[in-house]
Amino acid sequence: MSDKKIRVGVIGVGDFGRNHVRVYHDLPDAEIIGVCDADPERAHQVAQEFGTRAFPEVDQLATHIDAASIAAPTMLHAQIASQLLESGVDILVEKPMAASLGEAGDLIARAKKNNRILQVGHLERFNPAIVAVQKIVTRPLFFEVHRLGVFSPRSLDVDVVYDVMIHDLDILLALVGSPLRDIQSVGIPVLTDKVDIAHARIEFESGAVANVTASRVSTERVRKLRFFQPREYISIDYTRQDVTRIRVVGEGAQPAIDFEKLPTVPEEPLKAELRSFLAAVRERKTPVVDGEAGRRALELATRVMDGIVAHSNRVKPELAESRP
Repeated sequence: MSDKKIRVGVIGVGDFGRNHVRVYHDLPDAEIIGVCDADPERAHQVAQEFGTRAFPEVDQLATHIDAASIAAPTMLHAQIASQLLESGVDILVEKPMAASLGEAGDLIARAKKNNRILQVGHLERFNPAIVAVQKIVTRPLFFEVHRLGVFSPRSLDVDVVYDVMIHDLDILLALVGSPLRDIQSVGIPVLTDKVDIAHARIEFESGAVANVTASRVSTERVRKLRFFQPREYISIDYTRQDVTRIRVVGEGAQPAIDFEKLPTVPEEPLKAELRSFLAAVRERKTPVVDGEAGRRALELATRVMDGIVAHSNRVKPELAESRP
């Protein structure tokens, strides 16, 4: 691809899709051609805000662009992504990449057939704290992960596992790099008819074990991941974008303990993600989070949800019997 700006569009301009438009608008390598949304008024408002055009249909937008972000509801990801890939458009599809593993596999096949870039929007891969910690990972053995948020009316079309926990499931897969061995999970609806709070215990063939908790009905916002590897403890705060490394230094009966803040360069993860996507489009290279990585995260999330359903089916009769 030439050095000309990459012509981009955004499909789905709710809260998060609007942020894609905002960041593209500010990136020097991108020219935001237009937006599309099921709500024409919302599309018009966002287009007006950022000086671009609202298109009534995806196929009309597709003829004018080189690449696109898909931030529509999850159930529409496969349909929209397939349409764009067949039209020769490179895509970044928000997580989860599809509503099912079958749809995810189909998107990977379509991208390959049409020689198109397929990136999945696992934003935390581009968090400066995760970028820094990937350089020091040796053999992680135990994780404690908490991603808690206050209730918001957005993304209630999917369970909290697919909406929130999937971020950390993707990070675990990237850091551990080992096949799964066992999963135990539990989750319950609280304010919606979907699972709003969930916990999973995940064991990998490498021996690593992870306790992962996700909630969208908490009283505070927490985004933390902590893990142990030989002679080290690592603490990551996603929100502050910092990493604390505590190491055992020296030998003997009383070795020293070293505290270190890993150097990070603060940046909005979405900006880093979209810049990386544009680089993949321009250079025709495999994205940092490609379709296969997106499918692996979706598969793990699906297995966590399967465990939640199985647990719910076991305990429902007992809960019914315990009622007065």
